[in-house]
Amino acid sequence: MEGLKSVGGDRVIKDRLRAGRPVLGVCVGEQIMFERGMEHGDGTPGLGLIKGDVELLDADVVPHMGWDTVEAPEGSVLMKGVENERFYFVHSFAAMSAAPADTSDDQLDFGDAEERVTWCTYGRSRFVAAYERGPLFATQFHPEKSAEAGSQLLRNWVATF
Repeated sequence: MEGLKSVGGDRVIKDRLRAGRPVLGVCVGEQIMFERGMEHGDGTPGLGLIKGDVELLDADVVPHMGWDTVEAPEGSVLMKGVENERFYFVHSFAAMSAAPADTSDDQLDFGDAEERVTWCTYGRSRFVAAYERGPLFATQFHPEKSAEAGSQLLRNWVATF
């Protein structure tokens, strides 16, 4: 977060969202959208755009590295046409829950935009694999490394512009 803030990236993300312009966070880019990250053990504040904490995966082998399936919700914009595909993950931390955050302090109003959460299970952890709400999109997996399914997901996101 320090690096992002030092170059004004936090402001750029929030300015885009205020203007209704789509933002896509990938891997750590998804994690920073949440309220807190526990990777450094200190509860580092995130952007607070999604309610929830990013925690260490509960699994026998960490990091979670490789291809995995996801559970996409009905009506997902990102997952349209790739609901039953596999995506490439490489991470040790993830959000185990997600809810719309109160973004009024940042003057962000998502209106009545529906929240859609895609899930993945690894080890004993069920975590947020993708998140959608209004112009805010995020994936824990890497679409750019996820073959045709990832390419379709990126095309779906670009179509929101």
